[in-house]
Amino acid sequence: MSSALTDLCRYPVVQAPMAGGVSCPQLVSAVAEAGGLGFLAAGYKTADGMYNEIKQLRGMTGQPFGVNLFMPQPNLADPSAVEVYRHQLAGEAAWYETPLGDPDSSGDDGYEAKLAILLEDPVPVVSFTFGCPTRDALDALARAGTYTVVTVTSPEEAQAAQWAGADAICVQGVEAGGHRSTHRDDPQNDGIGIGLLTLVAQVRETVQLPLIASGGIMRGSQIAAVIAAGAEAAQLGTAFLICPESGAHLLHKQALTNPLFVRTAMTRAFSGRPARGLVNRFVREHGPYAPAAYPQVHHVTSGLRKAAAKAGDAQGMALWAGQGHRMARELPAGRLVELLAEELDAARAALSTRSTQ
Repeated sequence: MSSALTDLCRYPVVQAPMAGGVSCPQLVSAVAEAGGLGFLAAGYKTADGMYNEIKQLRGMTGQPFGVNLFMPQPNLADPSAVEVYRHQLAGEAAWYETPLGDPDSSGDDGYEAKLAILLEDPVPVVSFTFGCPTRDALDALARAGTYTVVTVTSPEEAQAAQWAGADAICVQGVEAGGHRSTHRDDPQNDGIGIGLLTLVAQVRETVQLPLIASGGIMRGSQIAAVIAAGAEAAQLGTAFLICPESGAHLLHKQALTNPLFVRTAMTRAFSGRPARGLVNRFVREHGPYAPAAYPQVHHVTSGLRKAAAKAGDAQGMALWAGQGHRMARELPAGRLVELLAEELDAARAALSTRSTQ
């Protein structure tokens, strides 16, 4: 691992920032205390809500942690396509007895206000999703003593992040659960993605920055594999989602290993942006017709998703999950970090033994 990342965590294990309440202070604290690097997810929160979670987390651990921000999104959505999709969802609104949301709610996720707080009261690490910040923003964070990470899905995006002045890059393979962190949401690229090991190798040959590999990682042996491919650490989301400290809904946790949900798929059904989740009724019925309209579709379906959860209906929820979801282990987050480190050591020892035979 690079010296900067070594200073941040004892083990090369990063807990992914999962928005929607999953990456709560309890989960981040448990990961940090066990020697990993935990991330709060500021996405879908107000600036005050983010700051309150930071203050809560600081009261729980003195270990380094990170905060993830969503980059503001350009308004490229076709309003007529969004309206057609709203009409298609009318039956869902009637079924769950809840109105559809306003698609014209804010699209910048309070980015500037959140960034201002993080500059005024710095945290150890800030990462970015859905784009690359300006050099001015990254330089300001550097002056504040904050280590910056930009999430990418291609070598070209990695190069842009290096040019902008990021300290490290999170390489997201197509196996990852949740939203694809493409810097530009192009519907023509739907169904196209690079597997993590290949992407890490490509990015390693493109930039000189430390890499954090993310996508479908559930075991220490996989961490060993991405490190061998050129990464300094591995980021895991789905593996931590099932932990008792996770803020995920109980139905979401149960669905990860429920034999009713046998596969994942990329879908725009819930947010208007490609995201990997368990295939349920909502994905099957609405995924093929959802427009490229983020965050408009996210706002439209917000009430539906909450109503489905309240009704105990996993078939109407956004069950984000990576391709390795069936390998999830219901362990306390701290124990999971330790187990992953043990598995990593075992994988390295096995490789060393084979190389000397």
